Amino acid sequence: MAKGKASILVVDDEAAMRLLVTSVLRDEGHDVTAAASGEEALQLVAKRHYHLIITDLKMPGISGLEVLEAVRRDDPETAVILLTAFGTVEGAVEAMRKGAAHYLLKPLANPDELRLAVRRVLEERRVADEAATLRQATEAVFPFGEIIAGDPKMQAALDLARSVAPADSTVLLTGETGTGKELVARLIHHLSPRADQAFVAVNCAALAETLLESELFGHEKGAFTGAVAQRRGRFELAHGGTLLLDEVGEMSPALQAKLLRVLQERTLERVGGTKTVTVDIRVIAATNRDLQQMVAGKQFRDDLYYRLSVFPIALPPLRERPADILPLAAHVLQQVSRRLAKRITGFTEEAGQLLQEYGWPGNIRELQNVVERATILCREDRIGPAHLSLASPPAAPPAATPSTLKELERDAILSALAACQGNRREAAKQLGIGLRTLYTRLKAYGISAEQEEDE
Repeated sequence: MAKGKASILVVDDEAAMRLLVTSVLRDEGHDVTAAASGEEALQLVAKRHYHLIITDLKMPGISGLEVLEAVRRDDPETAVILLTAFGTVEGAVEAMRKGAAHYLLKPLANPDELRLAVRRVLEERRVADEAATLRQATEAVFPFGEIIAGDPKMQAALDLARSVAPADSTVLLTGETGTGKELVARLIHHLSPRADQAFVAVNCAALAETLLESELFGHEKGAFTGAVAQRRGRFELAHGGTLLLDEVGEMSPALQAKLLRVLQERTLERVGGTKTVTVDIRVIAATNRDLQQMVAGKQFRDDLYYRLSVFPIALPPLRERPADILPLAAHVLQQVSRRLAKRITGFTEEAGQLLQEYGWPGNIRELQNVVERATILCREDRIGPAHLSLASPPAAPPAATPSTLKELERDAILSALAACQGNRREAAKQLGIGLRTLYTRLKAYGISAEQEEDE
């Protein structure tokens, strides 16, 4: 939460107290909403996020303690201040043990006491948010301390990312698997005015359609079997911040239509619900597929494509940014060596040449894995060719009668499965298709498609 104006919900069944607190806080410049009961408060909380809730402890129906418990369960980032009469101080102390940030005695003899308490709680919340954001930026946005980009192609892509970051435009990141699309998405968020709010990512290829809908939009209690409580989706969790829709090209047509509506209207309804929830988010989409080709083939909605590709950024594969291969490898080696408590100073000339000549089908992710494995195996002060375990370029196949397109596709799938030792998720990444698409192809070609237990 940034300095300045905060969104505050005031809950009290006494109209005079509600008016007093609301007036004082609005004079402070805050966005204040009032509720006359705990029930009304929970309805408002379900529709939007508040930085702070100030609630009376004793109220008919749902009490302030119950409001606190619901907020701590569903939106733990919201701070809560309790208003309590002198005779119920013990209850307020118990509420603080359960997560309340502060409590004030009623009646409020001096409004300055309220102002001071609110300023202190909001400042504590802001400092905590900044620390969390900085930690996330350090660990996730720059897992190796910085983005290595000396090659002109990658520098150009990052320049585009930095240019669009201050705007609120929707960004479409394209590129092969492992080129760093999520890394760049986090960079855009980190450099944007939303940096102090949440960055939420969801992989659209990792879940079945029904589960993905609930994951994105949330669901109401009883919406389906197993929905034992209301749950907010990723759109709501990203309210005020940035939502990354990874592998967006794997989304079903029905879900594409629902996504388009949310992007156009910035409102949604949870699965099984009828209430409209407003969301304020910046959307970044990422895909390793050619969405324009999918639009031409009627596999992806053209209106959704144009909504997502307001500002496209194409990330080059590692083989097209050769100037970055050795610096990336050296940087990964430095970090892994430190973690493993090894003193490895670099690569031999032969090893460096192998790294430069290799095609890196798995891009940066593969480079990280190769260097880490080499570091584990290395017993000397420098990594040599024997430690890298890089596959040799395949020999040219003998001339043969051309196969049909279906045969070529089937052979490609079987080859990828063999290379990945049967791991279908890795095979799908290698083929540049989504996991659900791979299962569809396996079924069509009569190849065993039982899903692994860990997927």
